[in-house]
Amino acid sequence: MFIRRPLATLIAVGTAALASLPALADDVHYNQVSVRAEVNQDVQRDLMMVTFYSESQNSDPAKLAAEITENLNKALGQARQVKDVTIRQGNRNSYPVYDDKGQKITGWRERAELRLESADFAALSKLTGELLNTEMKMGGMDFSISKPARKASEDTLLKDAVAAFKTRAQLVTDALGGSSYKLVNLNLNTSGYPQPYARAPVMMMKAARSDGAPAPDVEAGTAEVSVTADGVIEVAIP
Repeated sequence: MFIRRPLATLIAVGTAALASLPALADDVHYNQVSVRAEVNQDVQRDLMMVTFYSESQNSDPAKLAAEITENLNKALGQARQVKDVTIRQGNRNSYPVYDDKGQKITGWRERAELRLESADFAALSKLTGELLNTEMKMGGMDFSISKPARKASEDTLLKDAVAAFKTRAQLVTDALGGSSYKLVNLNLNTSGYPQPYARAPVMMMKAARSDGAPAPDVEAGTAEVSVTADGVIEVAIP
């Protein structure tokens, strides 16, 4: 069925549509270019972390727990005597041990961890050698970047990334024959800070314990850190 609409209504709709055209035109952006710049820096790993553990097995879970606790307490006592060493107790787990058929519990096994951190590599290396002369075993030696070093490198790289972005934006403007550019948006992202990784000088530490030699020197190395500047510029072309 054909429905007749009043002429005034049609004119009003047409006028509203025409009025919206400038708004639609304003949403169209010309001469916008995405620009990306990246800067890198090698940052010294200045934080050393060593994980120790005590592990044993016993048919009596109470005696087993007491043995593990005694080993931990002795290690904690030694570690607390060393200045500038952060001490954290890690995971502690106990689980049953079954017979060959897997049906009957024949004993219990327990493991507890102790984690030590320090920026003083020499002091922590010496403490590591001493703790290896106890009932404690070393689970791993890791190195990472401390928070102060991370912040310092970030501040430097952020400035460098912005400067590199400006340089690249000007190169793009010149290549397009533009007279100038306007920054539309800019995002800065930091990446490359690694998780602690194991250098695993466990065999060297065992050798130092067996022959009474001093704890070996350690070298943490560096990690490459990157900051990227991603943004959009609008080039003014005459």
